[in-house]
Amino acid sequence: MERNLRKERIGVVTSNKMEKSIIVSIERKVKHALYGKFLKKTSKFVAHDEENSCNEGDTVKIMETRPLSKSKNWRLIEIIERAK
Repeated sequence: MERNLRKERIGVVTSNKMEKSIIVSIERKVKHALYGKFLKKTSKFVAHDEENSCNEGDTVKIMETRPLSKSKNWRLIEIIERAK
């Protein structure tokens, strides 16, 4: 059976205070419908980090997965860039 492609996102870790979980913020620019000004919109995702390897400020890649808890249905694939 063929599995559908899963969504992947790249974002910045904003919190790693939980055990095996991180919060990843993904920022996008949206044009205002009437005034044409570009606004920054932020989405926050709770992702599973099995080895507790992420720190705040790291740029990471996450992938959609089955629900792991009430709010967690993303998991960490790789750390693209460590925080300086």
